[in-house]
Amino acid sequence: MSAVQCGFIGLGNIGKPMCANIARKASSQHLALSVFDLDPAPLAEMQALGARVVESAEELARNCSLIALCVRNDADVEQLLYGEAGIFAVAAPKTVIAIHSTVTRDGVVRWAADAAERGLALVDAPITGGAAGAADATLCIMAGGSKAAVSRCQAMFACTSKTVVYAGEAGQATVLKLANNLMNYAAFSAISEAAQLVKCAGADLDALHQVGQANGVITTMMKQFIDGRDGVRAACSDEDMRAVFGPFAALAEKDLDHALSLAAQLNVALPLTERVRRDIDDVFMAISRPDVE
Repeated sequence: MSAVQCGFIGLGNIGKPMCANIARKASSQHLALSVFDLDPAPLAEMQALGARVVESAEELARNCSLIALCVRNDADVEQLLYGEAGIFAVAAPKTVIAIHSTVTRDGVVRWAADAAERGLALVDAPITGGAAGAADATLCIMAGGSKAAVSRCQAMFACTSKTVVYAGEAGQATVLKLANNLMNYAAFSAISEAAQLVKCAGADLDALHQVGQANGVITTMMKQFIDGRDGVRAACSDEDMRAVFGPFAALAEKDLDHALSLAAQLNVALPLTERVRRDIDDVFMAISRPDVE
């Protein structure tokens, strides 16, 4: 069986470990991996794992029939897809493009339509499981698009995930991801306030963890968040805290903004999500403020 030419663009906090797992398992999945990123450091790591490093996204798109993008936001995806050297312009017909980024549903629907006009297929394939899940290949991938296009992604998905959930047409996987993140950030907010109450009352925080984990209220991700945040908070300045957790807070705000924008389009009220969005930066920074409402 000849290898499928597979390309991966975006080697950040999540993309690099995902790509590393594809590189390690490429031959067993009959894939030949090419990679591109603006930062040369992770490219060298992927090359050491056997991936082919290319000099541009255009070169990758010209030579791969399966392309994965794991970049920051809608604007980054747009920059890669459009233009004279963009993926849409140079990719061969029937190429499948999988978007792992957390973006907007409107963006995905438009990109999928534009891809189809050019004889290409686009799958929205956001992930959940974080950097740890990306590293140990236990991610959950939500996949939206035609079943045929999603099927063509399965060899690549098998390298990075333990679960693939088919969501329906393109855009629906992004809806699931926004809803999932909404719940995660609400959970982070809940454990942050619960921990504050317990500490101020002089009770044992470890006992709260034991109770919450025993009855399923506190998940592994929630405990990792609160332990990590409070551990850093105790050891660093406000400036250092901002440097460490600021980028995560900004991602949370982006994702919650996407969820609230979609809710507004659908005329759905999400009052709790609005409150979480208002306070999520404080949650990540471990800042307690009096309620002004």
